Order: sequence, then structure tokens, then C-alpha cells
Amino acid sequence: MIFSIFLALYILVGIFIIGKLLVNGMRPTKTLAWMLAVFTIPVGGMLLYFSLGRNRRKNKLFEQKNRQIEAYVRRTEESYEPMPVSEYHEHRRIIDLISNNSGFSPSSNNKITLLKDGEVTFNAIFSALEKAEKFIHLQYYIFENGELANRLLQLFESKSKKGVSIRILYDGIGSFSLSKNYIRQLKNIGCEVYSFLPIRFGKFLSSINYRNHRKIIIIDDKVAFTGGINVSDKYIKGDPYLGIWHDRHIKLEGPVVNSIHAVFAMDWFATTNDDQILSSEYFLKHPKVGKSSAQIVHSGPDSDFSSTQQAYFSIINQAKKYVYIINPYIIPGEGILKALQVAALSGVDVRLLLSDKSDSSIVRWCVRSYFEDLLKAGVSIHLFPENFLHSKIIVSDDTISSIGTTNMDIRSFEHNYEVNAVIYDDAFAIELKNDFLNDCNKSIRLNYDTFAKRSWQDRLKEGAAKIFSPVL
Repeated sequence: MIFSIFLALYILVGIFIIGKLLVNGMRPTKTLAWMLAVFTIPVGGMLLYFSLGRNRRKNKLFEQKNRQIEAYVRRTEESYEPMPVSEYHEHRRIIDLISNNSGFSPSSNNKITLLKDGEVTFNAIFSALEKAEKFIHLQYYIFENGELANRLLQLFESKSKKGVSIRILYDGIGSFSLSKNYIRQLKNIGCEVYSFLPIRFGKFLSSINYRNHRKIIIIDDKVAFTGGINVSDKYIKGDPYLGIWHDRHIKLEGPVVNSIHAVFAMDWFATTNDDQILSSEYFLKHPKVGKSSAQIVHSGPDSDFSSTQQAYFSIINQAKKYVYIINPYIIPGEGILKALQVAALSGVDVRLLLSDKSDSSIVRWCVRSYFEDLLKAGVSIHLFPENFLHSKIIVSDDTISSIGTTNMDIRSFEHNYEVNAVIYDDAFAIELKNDFLNDCNKSIRLNYDTFAKRSWQDRLKEGAAKIFSPVL
């Protein structure tokens, strides 16, 4: 009798899930895969669906934030200096794309500084933090105990005593190892500290797959930082297997700071329901500090579109001479894969630079499962042998570049909250290109004929790992 009731309930829930899949309009292959999982993996298939399979663009995590954040976005527009007409016309398609899918227009007269690796980056960050007079807003996917965390604690204590307000967001999974004692010390010195989507009973399945991967610092609305570098000693001391992590970050000054501050405001409001930082005291009319035009693109599982993926796709699709990409996790999915192949087959110089090492064995083999199809189309693949390369950069045609937090994988495109700066500056693009070529000279270039003859054991590992590509 109990079994019959359980079976009837199981079938009813299964029918409900199928209805959700059909209504939400997933890709046919994905819908079929979830249907098979639900009815062939008892209980486990349903648990997987509720934790990994739901379409957050149809069921938004933070629907209530929209009206408040729209006001912030409108206010950022008031601080922008319009882009020169000639520059706007050159990049009109991608500018309009980002404006429509993320809400931010490009701004001119910014200063963008490239920061290479952890020591240079954190020297710049601490130097800027020392000058804070009003507020510090900080958000990281990984915030770990260690030397850097202790330095931040000491600095925050000093600044808090001087009346500087400090707000901190950290991801509930990425910063899981951050000690409760450290968080308590932050709160005791006056910092407001919150976990983004913390692990909680009752909401575990609905939130575990959706993480905030952003790395953002805003200081007095005058300067901001973003990029691939987390608060972790692996960037200054390394770890036993991967060594010191190589990464790129950027320092932003000018009106673009208001845009990235709006992204922080979205996450702060979504986490705390506090709209205080929407007030005018957190906005500046920025002076002309540089010659760079820049535009912030952000996306998350509750966005209407996969905006960062669309930005990558657009840059690749519009490349005329070359497109160079540094990314540790290139698991492109069908759209980006086709864009890379079409560009290469059309005569565009397409090069990918990845780390030869990986922080995950399954991710390493999944990434490599795409190599043969890319190499066959003429894409050049270079493996960086020194430690672990963690940058997320794309640069094209000496005119446009993107740097930020977004990996070129399905997790970043569909499940994570991400933010990138798209920069319309010839000099900055050339700096990134030269940096890319220098790293390529230190790397191992793969040969298609040689790679195609790899062992069947490697092919088996690649095929097995590729199954998990939607959730890696």
C-alpha cells in the first residue's frame, strides 16, 4: 500500500517536471535528457533536476530587485560622457547588444589599468583601499583565510575607526572555507558582511547550482577593480600542485565605475533587501581621467539573456583579422564552438591559450574533449606550462577587448553571476595582444595530426568528462 502511494506520487511529480520542461522551452536534447534522468534514476533523477535543471530565466531568483535596480541603472546613465560618434559607429552592433541585454551604455574618458598577477594586483588594491574616505564595497567568489585576508582585516579595522563604511559579500559555496571566526571579527570591527546564497536547509537544492562568481571592489565610487583574481594566497604564495596562479585584473577609473557599482548594488539588494546604496551619495559626476571607452556586461541565472555569452559570441563573430582568447575553462557549448570554427574557417586568426595544468581532473578532460574539433577547423591551441593560468580575456583586431570573471563554459554562461568589462581602446587591446603573444611564446602549441592520434584511453576520459559539461 505504501509503495503504491509512493509510486503514484513519484509519477505525479514526474509528470509535473515534464510539464515544466515543456513550458520552459529548453533545447529538445536537454529536455529529453532530463526526462530520461527523471524516469530512469529513481529519486536521484528528480533531485538532480530540482538542483541543476530548473530554468532560472523563467523563474527568477530575485524578481523583486528589478524596479529598484532600474532606477540605479538610469542614474548611471546620467553620469556618462557620450562615446565619440566614430568610435560608436565602429562597434555599434556589440554596443547595442550589451545596452539591450545588460542595460548599460558605454562611457568614455575612463582610465583602465591592466594588472598582471597577484602581487601587482593586490599592491594596487591595498594602495587604493588605504585612500578610502567614505566607503568600501567588496565582493568575491572565493574569500579564503590567509595572509591576504588578515591584511584586509587590519586595513578594514583602521578604516572603520575613521568612519569608512564597509560592505562585504562572499559566495556561500566559493567561500565555504572562510572561518566563522574571521567573519565574526569583520562584524565586530563594524563591517556589514553577508553570504550570497548561503547553504541553508530547505533551500539547498534550489540554490546550490547558482553561484556568484563576481570579483568586485568599489572605493568611494572613484575607483573599482574586477577580473579573475580572488582573495586567496594561491595568487601570492601558490599551492603545492599548481604553484602561483597567473591571472589578470583591471583597475577602473571614470564613469564606468558607476556601472560596476550598480552590479554590486543588485547583489547587495538581492542579499540584504537594503536599498540604501541607491541614494545619490553613492554617485559621482566623474572627471575626464583617461581615453578609454568601456561598457559593463553582466549576467546571471535570473537574467533575461546570457549576456556575457552573447558578448563573447559577438566579439568572435565580428572579428576580421584575429581573435585571441585566454581562459582556463573552455567548455564552449554549441554556439561558441560554432562561432570559433566559423571564424577560423573564414580566415580569421583564432588562438586559444589555456593552462596545461588544471585544478580539476574532470574539467581538464572535458576541456580537451573539444580540442580535436577546434584544431580541425584551424583554431590554434596553446597550452601554458608554467603553474596555472586563470585569466578570462578576449581581444580582437587591435580595437576591442573583454576582461572579467566569465569563463568560457556553460556554468559561467548559464548558472553563475558574472561581470565583464568590454573595453573599446586600441592601445589597451594592443597591450593585451602583446601580453597574449608573449605567453604563447612560452607555451606548447598543439598539432592536429599529433593530437588526433592520442590514445583511446585519453579519448575515453574526454568522452566520459564531456557528459558533465552542462554542470562543470
